[in-house]
Amino acid sequence: MDHDYKLLVVSNEQSFITDSIIAAIDESGVNCICVDSEIKEIEAKKDEADMVFLYVNEALADNTQALVFIKDVCVDDVKTLFLAGYSEDLEKAYRVIPRDIVKEAFIRPFENKNIVKVISNEAEEARKRRGAKRILVVDDDITFLKMVKKWLMEKYQVTIVKSGMQAIKYITGHRPDLILMDYDMPITDGTKVLEMLRSESDSAEIPVIFLTGKADKETVMKVMSLKPQGYLLKSMRQMDIVSAIDHYFETEKWQNIIPF
Repeated sequence: MDHDYKLLVVSNEQSFITDSIIAAIDESGVNCICVDSEIKEIEAKKDEADMVFLYVNEALADNTQALVFIKDVCVDDVKTLFLAGYSEDLEKAYRVIPRDIVKEAFIRPFENKNIVKVISNEAEEARKRRGAKRILVVDDDITFLKMVKKWLMEKYQVTIVKSGMQAIKYITGHRPDLILMDYDMPITDGTKVLEMLRSESDSAEIPVIFLTGKADKETVMKVMSLKPQGYLLKSMRQMDIVSAIDHYFETEKWQNIIPF
């Protein structure tokens, strides 16, 4: 099996248990990138990985700085996070890492085959999505970003960024099939981002649909004068937002939903 999906394994101990876990995961077709809990090592390798596996022992459970950094990496970069360790050490880790961002926790004593099954299944689901359309969602509201990603990730490859400048930086190295963008963002708002995209030949043709809470006529007319592919309101029902995006990809046509 091709090792095209990568797991960042963070552990500050090397033992028979950790070595056997890593070997079993690697054999399943998921490439393990191993680092200790030093922040500089995690920072150097985090962008290479799709998922994070944190082996929590007593020392790491008390390393608040490392746990905060790992939490931020997984939240900001939307990486799937797995934990493993004794229950008392995991409980300490949960004081820093919210339970709701942990995909699954493996409590010792555990069987390697269970860990491999869960991680390889997650990797397989991600592989299936790689052939799907790519959507970049831009919004300064992290909670909303995560919610939209959850709505769309079963059908699409979804990347989220929390500012206009992060969107511009992302697009310099990637070409999404669609950008969903908020209007009202600090420093670089949605219209500025769209103007910047349209001014460059490499990004001028990327479809942009605004997904925003701004419903007043003045804002809508200002945005539509820049000729985006559409305009949706955050107040719409989840099913209507997803349906509108599905319809756009199916037909490459758009019926703007103007709120007046």
